Amino acid sequence: MKQKSFIAFAIAIFIIAALHTPYCYSPNSYNRSYYLLESFNSQKQYILNVAIPQSLYDYYRGMDHRQVTVEDFVKFVTPYPLKPIADKLWEIYSTHEDFANGVLMIVHQIPYKVTLPAKYPVETIVENVGDCDLFSHIAASIMKAGGLDVVLLYYPNEAHMNVGVHLPAPPQQTRPHIPVRYVTYNGNRYYIAECTGDNWMEGWRVGECPTDLLGAKCQIIPLKSCGESAPQQVSASYNVLSPSTLTLTVSSNFGIQGSTFTFSGQLSPKLQNQTIIIYFRVGSSPWSVLAITQTNAEGKFSLNWVARETGIYQFKASWSGNDIYSGTDSLTVTITVLSTFLLITVAAAIISICIGVVVFLLSSQGSYKVEEPTLPSVSC
Repeated sequence: MKQKSFIAFAIAIFIIAALHTPYCYSPNSYNRSYYLLESFNSQKQYILNVAIPQSLYDYYRGMDHRQVTVEDFVKFVTPYPLKPIADKLWEIYSTHEDFANGVLMIVHQIPYKVTLPAKYPVETIVENVGDCDLFSHIAASIMKAGGLDVVLLYYPNEAHMNVGVHLPAPPQQTRPHIPVRYVTYNGNRYYIAECTGDNWMEGWRVGECPTDLLGAKCQIIPLKSCGESAPQQVSASYNVLSPSTLTLTVSSNFGIQGSTFTFSGQLSPKLQNQTIIIYFRVGSSPWSVLAITQTNAEGKFSLNWVARETGIYQFKASWSGNDIYSGTDSLTVTITVLSTFLLITVAAAIISICIGVVVFLLSSQGSYKVEEPTLPSVSC
């Protein structure tokens, strides 16, 4: 019996220790590279390197992916996290048409595969596979992040989707043998931007319409209320992104409800005024943003957190990176928060048991009688 109790106790200690052992996801960031042509009249190429922090990928994996109506496509267009890509495209392109064609070159390099349910652009870039609507979400996100006026075009009979792009002037880079098409919305022309295709150098250009969509009816989905906020962004550069590291420590791994915990960490490289996102989750729930803080002149950060609720919490810090360094995540730390009532109850139970043991021992000692030995009689 004692041996079984010891084994159970050892297993419990092992589980608690495992939960409180820091661990990290591998890799810290996902890296993707895309080729770009300076123009269709030039063979000069650029390689755009993109890094996505693991935390940003986890964040979108935990988001709502349900689609009930056509309008639900809008939530999958997320310009903010992809804005660094748009900024880099504007470094080599000077017109809206060239910019849009650069975006199409990017999505034309992602392998095609029918994918359900729908995914957010960050997920598609990381998983490097998708279909027409997923490619359209990426293209619309980058174009909108770059300041272009875009809409989603949904073809219900063909079960297809692409993007409509408003240009200041009719497109000049279309090829004579391919028909040019546009849709009109609120008095503006939105030229078709077909996002499928696996030949990025000779793929569809803005304005060119696939023959199987000629005359097809499409539903125009405006993007006025698309998701324009996110906790982080990807990092992008035409140079190879250097790695970075981030640490996260906590003042204590255990505490009671209402306790204050102090988080601190170090970013390497030591950069000042860098945004650090602290994520948390309880159990196996999706990751959520706990707090946002900034690094000091030494690349360090710290913040306090008051545990309002009980549970086993996991925390990690993340940095988005920049055009020199890729983003990174810290190791994950665990905090167990117990309720005050539970601690009082356990303490009272332990005290009661101790008192009971003492009373039992004292009563047992008092009831035990020792008989004195009878001396043998001696006759003289």
